[in-house]
Amino acid sequence: MVVYCPPPSKDIDLHARLDDALATILDLMTQRAARGHVANYIPPLATVDPTKFGIAVALNDGSLHVAGDADEPFSIQSISKVFSLTLALGLTGDALWQRVGREPSGNAFNSIVQLEHEQGIPRNPFINSGAIVVADILLSGRQPRETIGEILRFVRFLADDETISIDPAVASAERATGFRNEALANYMKSFNNLRNHPGPVLGVYYHHCAITMTCRQLACAGRFLASNGRNPLTGRPIVAPERARRINALMLTCGHYDGSGDFAFTVGLPSKSGVGGGILAIVPGTAAIAVWSPGLNTQGNSLLGIEALEILSRHMGWSVF
Repeated sequence: MVVYCPPPSKDIDLHARLDDALATILDLMTQRAARGHVANYIPPLATVDPTKFGIAVALNDGSLHVAGDADEPFSIQSISKVFSLTLALGLTGDALWQRVGREPSGNAFNSIVQLEHEQGIPRNPFINSGAIVVADILLSGRQPRETIGEILRFVRFLADDETISIDPAVASAERATGFRNEALANYMKSFNNLRNHPGPVLGVYYHHCAITMTCRQLACAGRFLASNGRNPLTGRPIVAPERARRINALMLTCGHYDGSGDFAFTVGLPSKSGVGGGILAIVPGTAAIAVWSPGLNTQGNSLLGIEALEILSRHMGWSVF
């Protein structure tokens, strides 16, 4: 299925090839018996139907191609870290990198091990500890509710969709089960890498992870990263081109936790995963892709989502390598 937004595309061959690819991928993913395991440590996510699969591709020409359950909302979880990082860089610029690194972690997303050896400085902004520091930066000088509202408004603005919301049940469940995140926050506070009290910082973090979106909305929200920091439909700048490139670089090297290297090897696209089963992938200069399949692999990344992106990248010749 293809839905057109102005301006219309002149590359019919591209659209036909993309529609064929999505139809093939949907058929293959529907037949897969091994689908991974849902994130059962967050109770609302444990009840999600593992047979769901959706994909959306927002091309820079304004068209949007979708297949499967692309209009069913899901919890984007750590994909939201892309948007919170973008906002934090807008506030502090490169000073942010004094508090958060830019290196792959090689460890699980909620690991505390490296913080002990690296004086409370997280390896990158996409592991939990790094995203908690980003939440602390966004909170500084404001109330938690105001900060949460700012993040949600930014995501709605990027997607051009005011219906996007935060699921309070997911946010509450994350707080109730977030003992490891509390340990990370308190440990970083002991090194003075959190300026605010850990409680409100974690509240901001849990709420932006509980943003609910469809594949269609998520692909649209990622378009600025595929278009040198601009909204490709309006030409309006969101971030500077250099910053968009740097965010993409971090997504490529750090976006799948300790599975980032393998994802770069097999798919070759900047991307960010979430334990809700979603992945946002960027084809620089061409498209933003959102895929959702709730079952996860052992690294906490969507099992079928990765496979679908590998097929799509290969079929369309979209790998950055």
